[in-house]
Amino acid sequence: MAAIQFDNVIKRYGTGPRANQVIHGVSAEVNDGEFVVIVGPSGCGKSTLLRMVAGLEEVTGGTIRIGERVVNDLEPAERDIAMVFQNYALYPHMSVFDNMAYGLKIKKVPIDEIRQRVDKAAQILELGGLLQRKPRELSGGQRQRVAMGRAIVRQPQVFLFDEPLSNLDAKLRAQTRLEIEKLHRDLGITSLFVTHDQVEAMTLAERMIVMNAGRMEQFGTPEEVYHRPATTFVASFIGAPPMNLLAGIEGVRDGAILGIRPEHLRVVASGGWQLVVQTVEMLGAERLVYGHLGGPQGPWTIVRMAETEAPPAAGQTLHLLPLEDRIHGFDAATGLRIEA
Repeated sequence: MAAIQFDNVIKRYGTGPRANQVIHGVSAEVNDGEFVVIVGPSGCGKSTLLRMVAGLEEVTGGTIRIGERVVNDLEPAERDIAMVFQNYALYPHMSVFDNMAYGLKIKKVPIDEIRQRVDKAAQILELGGLLQRKPRELSGGQRQRVAMGRAIVRQPQVFLFDEPLSNLDAKLRAQTRLEIEKLHRDLGITSLFVTHDQVEAMTLAERMIVMNAGRMEQFGTPEEVYHRPATTFVASFIGAPPMNLLAGIEGVRDGAILGIRPEHLRVVASGGWQLVVQTVEMLGAERLVYGHLGGPQGPWTIVRMAETEAPPAAGQTLHLLPLEDRIHGFDAATGLRIEA
């Protein structure tokens, strides 16, 4: 196992004035044995950052270290990493056993050791009864487990996951998340996991890198990122539904944006803020109420209500009180968090 260090990492395509810079000076350190998720919207640079660690993209500026080695100029095979892709990349004509063993055979690992490693990985991933099947005989979730098994048998210093659950349905994604979490607990190998899905990020990460337009907006635990977002982007991206970001609220100074999560607004009988209800979503154990704060032209605001509370109707006015200790402030010009 090994730590991963990003030191002012830059990625640029092309040269001169028409060059397109897509990664802007990322600096972060992933601890030995840590599971870090890189999360952000499509096009934010998260997969590019991962591919630079893998050696599939060149580093334009800065350095990437795996363990004690600067790996900028090393070939992928020299980096002691294993990668799990979105599309499984299994050989269709090979059995599950042969798919998992192929990389070891290329390295001329003795056959007895290959069997031992594959059997151990199959046991961890509950693939023992599937080793002689072909990929076409497997479900999507089973194919992804084979791809993970192929990475495990390599016994690398680092696992790299590039949106590995995107092709699975919601139930399989949830199940496979649990399998990946258990896998990390059992093996303790340093892991980078790329996703655009904040649920995956929040449930899997020990720490998470939130990316936006090629920049690292925040690096912290899921709790830190959720409860103390560093920027308005993080506040709006992490959380479902997102944090309410409100400008022009009475009592808030000019140049500041007030942030409050939907679950931190309480419905009261009178007083407080007034919300004109537009629509209500029933989600089983809770309801999400959407409306305009302070009148028809007021900022769009979401309130999370328990299913046991009386549901409001469209056009109704609700009175709201924010939990004072859960209010966040952001600078309107920079989007940066204002510390109290």
